[in-house]
Amino acid sequence: MIESVRKILKTIRLIAKQAEAFKTPSVTAISSSRNPYLILISCILSLRTKDDTTIKASKRLFEAADTYRKMLRLPLKRIERLIYPVGFYHTKARVIREASRKIMRDFSGRVPDNLEELLEIKGVGRKTANLVLGLGYNIEAICVDTHVHRISNRLNWVKTKDPAGTEGALKTIIPKNSWIRLNTLLVAFGQNICLSVSPLCSRCLVYNYCPRRGVKRHR
Repeated sequence: MIESVRKILKTIRLIAKQAEAFKTPSVTAISSSRNPYLILISCILSLRTKDDTTIKASKRLFEAADTYRKMLRLPLKRIERLIYPVGFYHTKARVIREASRKIMRDFSGRVPDNLEELLEIKGVGRKTANLVLGLGYNIEAICVDTHVHRISNRLNWVKTKDPAGTEGALKTIIPKNSWIRLNTLLVAFGQNICLSVSPLCSRCLVYNYCPRRGVKRHR
């Protein structure tokens, strides 16, 4: 197990080195403010939406409303206009208002800093909740999205069928001091090198450490 963990940490260091050349994922870029509310809302916007679109929509929205109080003052139609063209913008506008209302009503205006209460907010799943904990509160949490799930299995770190299983398995092999940054690294890596279809293995710094499990074709 010690050798296995050492190999994983070496792989993470190589991925981090390669990821330096790539754009920072949208939610991580927005998290520089360390504002849990803005991170929460940007996570909601990012679902099924490209990073560039998420960043631009978040900027427009936060210029108009960067607190739950200001957000609740905005008419729903204005929120929709501000976040367009993110995916499912009609639905996301309603989710943002309801999340803001619940934060005001049930959490005394403070975004929760624990998983259980974050999951009480409609539209917030484990992925979003863990990002808020890690990026907003610096609480150790592993956020597993499609990139983290795919790459962790492809590298043979885990053998899991769903993100929840991947999160639990990764927590047993990844040192806690690497939990928060893991999502940022693997998202950037997954968007640019370790693609879901035909990954760019010829450009990959971890090629020699990767069994390419499940890869049928690569470049």
